[in-house]
Amino acid sequence: MTSLLGQDMQARTLLEAARSGRMHHGWILAGPRGIGKAGFARAMARRMLAEAAGAPTGGDGLDLPPDNPNARLFDAGTHPDYAELQRLEKDNGDLARNISVDQVRSLQRLLGSVPSLSERRIVLIDSADDLERSAANALLKNLEEPPAGTVFLLVAHAPARLLPTIRSRCRVLRFAGLRDDAMRVVLRRHLPECSAAELDALVQAGEGSPGRALGYADLDLNSMIAALEAITADGDPGNIRRLALAKSLSGKTARPRYEAMLERAPAFLASMARQRRGAALKDALTAWEEARQLASGASVLSLDPATVVFELCTHIARLAPARQGA
Repeated sequence: MTSLLGQDMQARTLLEAARSGRMHHGWILAGPRGIGKAGFARAMARRMLAEAAGAPTGGDGLDLPPDNPNARLFDAGTHPDYAELQRLEKDNGDLARNISVDQVRSLQRLLGSVPSLSERRIVLIDSADDLERSAANALLKNLEEPPAGTVFLLVAHAPARLLPTIRSRCRVLRFAGLRDDAMRVVLRRHLPECSAAELDALVQAGEGSPGRALGYADLDLNSMIAALEAITADGDPGNIRRLALAKSLSGKTARPRYEAMLERAPAFLASMARQRRGAALKDALTAWEEARQLASGASVLSLDPATVVFELCTHIARLAPARQGA
């Protein structure tokens, strides 16, 4: 139905609501970070605005013909009936911590006028989790008394943290992580040169989130996971693999791979725990908790990367079959 893999049900739900003439004004698009909720919301807004304007849209999915006038306006960022709020970029290139109340107030120029190209207007907020408290309260006023024809699409990674009054005025559309086959398709689109082994490692690390997986691209994640698996196999009795991995991740240029190690080592132990029962499960959970605490405090406490990597690998080595039988 749509080129956004794994989200056909969500697309069908919103399109059917829009076409029914009884479209609810507020929707929370809820799900884990990095699975494509914002991209889905933009594609949905683009489609709904085009359909409302009555121009030929072709098919039933979210894609539009390249000559659709509404699509051209949307893609150029000049559609008069669409607004999107996200954290602004500061002078130093960093993103602001929150979406400000002034940004929400700026919507009044759109909401206080008559729609230009149809009877529909769409406001997308990516993400509602980033709204500062005063901005959330300002948005609430619009949700309480929405202008006719206006639809709010609120991307949310942690909807339970939104104001209860915002949640009560919106319907929730839930998104789950993508299946492995869909993950491979999405990642291959972005990484056509990626080897099969590296792609498998990215799929595993992404845990259903293409955005998370792409964050590991170009970090040779496959060789890191292979080293951890080798340590798991025999316990690395001479510490050779541990020392080699610690050395390779300790330099300044290795910082991105070191940070990936801080995330993947506890996750690796968690995957080991899921395969165990009884006393072996208890040992794996203990190793996971100790590794998780070490990894979470490593950057905050400015611990030596080589030492941290060595200790993380030691937690993994403890669960090798030879060690377990000792």
